[in-house]
Parts: sequence; C-alpha cells; structure tokens
Amino acid sequence: MASSPTTLQAAVRDAATTRDVAIHPGVAAALPAIAGRCAPGARLMLVADDSTWTAAGAAAQRQLESQGASIAPPLVLAAKPRLKPRVEDAQYIADVLRSNDAIPVAVGAGVVNDLVKYAAALAGKPYLCVATAASMDGYAASGAALMQDGFKRTLACPPPLAVLADPDVLAAAPPRMTGWGYGDLAGKVVAGADWVLADALGVEAINREPFSLVQNNLRDWLAAPQRLAAQDTAAIAGLLSGLLVSGLAMQAHGNSRPASGSDHQFSHLWEMENLRVNGDPAAHGACVGIGCVAMLALYEWFLAQPAGAWLQVAAKDADDGKAIETEIGSALGTGEVAHAALQEMQAKRAIGSRKARIDRLAQVWPALRSELAARLVSAATMQQQLRAVGAAAHPADLGIELATLAADYRRARLIRRRYTLLDLLEDLGCLDRAVADLFTPAGFWGRQSAAAFAAVPAFTHS
Repeated sequence: MASSPTTLQAAVRDAATTRDVAIHPGVAAALPAIAGRCAPGARLMLVADDSTWTAAGAAAQRQLESQGASIAPPLVLAAKPRLKPRVEDAQYIADVLRSNDAIPVAVGAGVVNDLVKYAAALAGKPYLCVATAASMDGYAASGAALMQDGFKRTLACPPPLAVLADPDVLAAAPPRMTGWGYGDLAGKVVAGADWVLADALGVEAINREPFSLVQNNLRDWLAAPQRLAAQDTAAIAGLLSGLLVSGLAMQAHGNSRPASGSDHQFSHLWEMENLRVNGDPAAHGACVGIGCVAMLALYEWFLAQPAGAWLQVAAKDADDGKAIETEIGSALGTGEVAHAALQEMQAKRAIGSRKARIDRLAQVWPALRSELAARLVSAATMQQQLRAVGAAAHPADLGIELATLAADYRRARLIRRRYTLLDLLEDLGCLDRAVADLFTPAGFWGRQSAAAFAAVPAFTHS
C-alpha cells in the first residue's frame, strides 16, 4: 500500500515549495537536521494543541533541545473545546511568531496545520509540519481552509518546507481521522476521471507528470482498507504517502486539479454551507468520500448509456447567463456562496462553445468510454471500501437526506469553474434525467432505502 520511495521523491522533486518529506518511526530525531537544511539559522517554534503536543510535540521539543537548536517557547493551544479553524486564531499565532522572530513547526492535523500555514504567511515566515494523523491531503498543499466572518474560505498561503510523520503516531490517532484521509484519497478516482474528460473535450489539458504521480499509484493506496481499520502502521504510512503525493502534485501543477474534481464540489458545497455533524463541522474527508460515491454512481449511469446516444443530442446554444443567475439564486440564495458561484460560473462559461464540446465528444467517445471504464471503480465497491475502513459511506452518515443529495448534484456544479462530468451532462441536456434515474427504485441511491441501509453497521462520528 505504501508509495515507493521513488514516487515520493519524484513528487518532492517537482514540488514548488516543499523540499523534504520523512515518514518513519522516531522521526522526531530527524527534525533538527531537516529544519537546519530547509531553514538554516532559523529560530523554531512548535505550535500544537493539547492533544497533538502529547502525541508528538513533546518528543519533537526534546529533540530540538537535546541537539541545541535555536528555539522559542512552544505555543500549545487548548484542544477543548475543540480547536476551530478560525482566521482570528491564525492572526494570534502570527503575532506570537513575529514577537519571537520564529518560524513555526505545526504539530497536528488539519486544523492545526491550516492555522499555522496561514499564520506563517501572515507573519512572512516559512513553516514546517509534523503530521499526527493520516487525515487529509492538505499537509503538502497550498492554501488553508479557515472560517472568516462565519464563512469557510480557502485562503492563499504557501505549503510547508518539510513534512515529517511517525507511523506509530499516525496509527494512534482517532480511527475516524484515518477514515477521513481514506475518503479524501478515494476522491482522486473521480478527480482523475474528470480531468481525463476535460482533456478529451479540449477544455483543460492533462499535465502528465502530476496526473501520473497520483493516478498511477491510486489503486495501491486504496487497496487495503481492512489494514487501515486495524491500525496497521505500514498501511497508515502508505495512506499518508498517498495524501502527501497528492498535495505535492498540486504544488507541481499550480492548482488542485490533480486531486480535486466533482467529488470535492460536493464537499465544498457542504462545507461552505457549514454542514454539521453532532454539532461540529463535517470533516472534509468524510464529505469527499460521499461526493466520490455520488459521482461514481453518476459515471456508471453515463457509461451505461447506449453507444452513440450522444450523437443524437442536439447541442444547445451558448449558456444563457441570465438563466444561470436565476438557477444560482434559486439553488443558493443571495449570500456569499451565491456570489462566489456567480463568479465561478462566469469563468466556466468562458471556456468555449458547448456545441464544440459535444462535437468533440462524438469524435472521441469510443476511446474515452474505454479509458474511463478502465479507471473507475463501481460506486458500490467504493462504498464497501469506505465502510471497511470505518469512513462515511452514505449521505445519512452526515445527516444528509437522499432528496437533498439529489438536489446537490446540480448545486455542486454551480460552485466551481472546474469542468467535470456534471458540466458535460448539463451540456448534453440530461443532467436532471441522469440524477433522477439514480433515485428511482432501480437506481443506485434508490436501492439504498432507509430500511436497507439500516442493516449496514453505522458510521461512528465520535
């Protein structure tokens, strides 16, 4: 399941910012040397919360002290009540960094890493990261997802100079966090298919090196969910390797296309609308996992249509901007999410002619269909794999009703400019029909009635 050293090394080689990745037992002992190579002469400050300080921060601090590194007093944030990803907290961390003239070492997972990543950018400093859970691909990616004025935004900031992780620490993290990481990585199956589609239709060419870094290894990374559920250290190290390679591929490409497609559009929608589970914001990886299953089901519908069916479709004229504005208003209201969606859809409308895309589809369809079929796994298989690792596998796990999910297929399309299967089906005039078919008694979601799903072991949120 683990990435080969060559894969990880190749990803680091091509990354824009990250210069070192180390995943091995006792990795804290390597922190002083890695920091010395990446940020020679810098004063370091560990930033953690109470939980991650116990898990990895104290050991890292001891190593820095024992090897005579230049260090500032650590900043340990309260973990209870649960640490939130708020811009004001990142601003506070930035002030502490400035007053100590230190570069931070984030010790933690998603929230700690995003807070420190953005704080470092505010303070004009680089940073390093000690990962404590295999929970997401954001460790090595640019940008931080933080709450600002009650609205979750992805704020621009550079990735870390180095990422370190101890497999024993990763395996000791709450199991639900490993499930989040598996869901985030599972989404790359859909992201790859969406990019293949966009490339074939002349919308966005594949950048072969970042694409291959992720897609050539993806099946291996996802192959052993049972080992992850058993907290096998080698399997969890492999999962983190896949997540890091995904982040590094995004660095190399310059945006998130290698790792984010329509699967993430569901997640972005739910996170922007502050979906909550047991009072806490829904985890990114849990949302991506459900988005992945949702889109695999839609791809199955698409590939099952009769050969040549698309040749019979009469292409509409160019998108009607007024119609899109009306749809956004109806689907998303008039707030910040709707405003952002208007900007994204304006950018998407500029990519070219709908008729040209459909004409291109007619030319490439046999080869495209074969490639997509070879790359994709079934929605049912992915759902089983998510369930095996203890991850969210059905919208009910996040408190999302099937009727809401049906509407969200269309709403998710509106919030990002990235061209995906959702857009192609809209181009073809059959998005609504495709979604409706999934929810008939014979369709993928229709077969998963509340009674039938109740027989599946429940996903644990806590």
